[in-house]
Amino acid sequence: MLQIIKLTVNGKPCEIAVDRRWSLAEALRQALGLTSVKKGCEVGECGACTVLVDGKAVDSCLYLALWAEGKSVVTVEGLKSGDNDLHPIQKAFIEECAVQCGFCTPGLIMSAVEIVGEGRVYSRDELRKLLSGHLCRCTGYENILNAVERAVREING
Repeated sequence: MLQIIKLTVNGKPCEIAVDRRWSLAEALRQALGLTSVKKGCEVGECGACTVLVDGKAVDSCLYLALWAEGKSVVTVEGLKSGDNDLHPIQKAFIEECAVQCGFCTPGLIMSAVEIVGEGRVYSRDELRKLLSGHLCRCTGYENILNAVERAVREING
């Protein structure tokens, strides 16, 4: 059974018809074509589907689309500035070679946006814990940590 929900996605008001059983990941991918939201494990273990809901990182595979009614959702597609520049976190991932196959990258970037948004500098161990909900099958995580550390330093001093 379909239900209409109203939400803001990447700064734009949306009204979409969703199956009541759909996760937010399914709604973002199927109804809005936002393919940065990856469907990995679909049980909240890998972090590939991470998006921001009202500024907080959530596993969108576990978050029902209906729960997003009236909320603001941001995906990687919504990070570009008005002049189409990459977000500083995206730049840090490129500069630190923190991308390999790229499947986990959007989720990691969205978690990094929340981390940087806290406005403080973290130790490497704190960053490890904050990013521990993400699985990457390609790397040893060092370049990912370097990128998030760099973004935190550059944005929050």
